Amino acid sequence: MTTPNSSTTTAEPAAPTKHATIRCQFCETWNRIDMARAADRPKCGKCKKPLLLDRPVALSDETFKRTVEASEVPVLVDFYADWCGPCKVMAPAVDAVALAYQGRALVAKLNTDRAPETARSFQIMGVPTTIVFGGGGREVARQTGAVPQRALEDLLGRALAA
Repeated sequence: MTTPNSSTTTAEPAAPTKHATIRCQFCETWNRIDMARAADRPKCGKCKKPLLLDRPVALSDETFKRTVEASEVPVLVDFYADWCGPCKVMAPAVDAVALAYQGRALVAKLNTDRAPETARSFQIMGVPTTIVFGGGGREVARQTGAVPQRALEDLLGRALAA
């Protein structure tokens, strides 16, 4: 009679690693980041400077599509303008969401005056506008107007739940 080996344990399968692809703000090299290790302050593969994911990532017409579509985690994008008073009021809430959701989502900002092509393609008629994108760059939620941190978290929650 054989007895099962008591030293073997069944390990639960590890959760699949999710990644985001962002461009280094210093040397402009694209980096694929393991979001589970975002709090470890990953460094750029080329210049070795930190890729700071605890704050919003700046996007442009050139970087928007690749960043959003290649992300395996939800991406919250704040479409704003430097001259916009409500955008300035909402900025601390966007920063707080980036810190609170570090590793679970990517938070980004896109200046609509500097990225008019992207703003036009998403029919941004007023700023601030917040759009949350899910897998493959699919729009999940949208909010126009300044909102508090809790409302931004609720928008992001829709993508996390999907």
